[in-house]
Amino acid sequence: MTELATPDPALVQIVGDPLWFADRYDPGHDAFHFRRLTREVHRAATFLTDDFLPKVEAPLVIRRRDAVAAGAAQAPMHFIFHSAFCCSTVLARAFDAPGAAMGLKEPLLFNDLVGWSHRGGSPREIAPVLDAGLALLARPFGPGEAVIVKPSNLANGLAPAMLTMRPGARALLLHAPLAVYLGSIARKGMEGRLWVRDLLVKQLREGLQGFGYKGEDYLGMTDLQVAALGWLAQQALFTRMIAEFGSDRLRTIDSESLMADPQRSMAALARFLGVTIDVAAVVAGPAFTTHSKLGSDFGTAARSAEIRATADAHADEIANVGAWAEQVAATAGIALTLPAPLLG
Repeated sequence: MTELATPDPALVQIVGDPLWFADRYDPGHDAFHFRRLTREVHRAATFLTDDFLPKVEAPLVIRRRDAVAAGAAQAPMHFIFHSAFCCSTVLARAFDAPGAAMGLKEPLLFNDLVGWSHRGGSPREIAPVLDAGLALLARPFGPGEAVIVKPSNLANGLAPAMLTMRPGARALLLHAPLAVYLGSIARKGMEGRLWVRDLLVKQLREGLQGFGYKGEDYLGMTDLQVAALGWLAQQALFTRMIAEFGSDRLRTIDSESLMADPQRSMAALARFLGVTIDVAAVVAGPAFTTHSKLGSDFGTAARSAEIRATADAHADEIANVGAWAEQVAATAGIALTLPAPLLG
């Protein structure tokens, strides 16, 4: 019988320290890249990506088998899955609550696995890496703290696997109403319109676009039609997830319901996830009163004014695409309103 090697104590100490954040995964060397991030750096970063994190000369590279062997402690882990532009970053920031929880905003590790899959990585290869990555992200930042992970919506195809691997995890499925989502894309100009086409390509690779269209059909669509198809694909995925995992583990809310009554929404979400936080303080704090990406003052009234201005500027296009998308949804049997609402 082969004896397992005793893990290097120095390695055990590094892997056991949540400040050594599991940032990336390199399939070529089967290794995780770690970078040291304080809680303050997490708080200041819009997303956990190179664009928003301090520059590092070189990451600390640890092979997956060594990171797993180190046996780091695990915190309760829950998820916020979302369809983009729907206040998901607000919620991740809201769970930066020392003593109760830590919110992780779009770790790139998941994006690396999606990219690997698109380059030919098989589910059998990716599954153990995803499991190890979840374990590394679940290291508690403080005693008794849960970890609330908000992956990028580009990683939504991995969401069912994440929930299967973590049977104790619960998740919020968050989306913007279709008209609001389309307005967000229109407001972002060329950047937003290119982004939805890139999302479409990724969804096609993952088999999430089951609407019967072919390549030339997509070329004939407007940018907002492509955006609507991306939204419908995520809506269909969320519906399948609810059917598979049930309302005991998954709840849903849209961005407008969330922001219309943030205190009630946060109280319900905290109860659902089993996290004790000072809801009134969180709603009065920076997560809900400053812009998630710009850091400037940006409360509910300013957000509503921005949405109204966009709706007015692009009213015809949003209305026409919305009507078309409703027909596509009806044909495909996709509900525009998700079941399992967070707010009963």
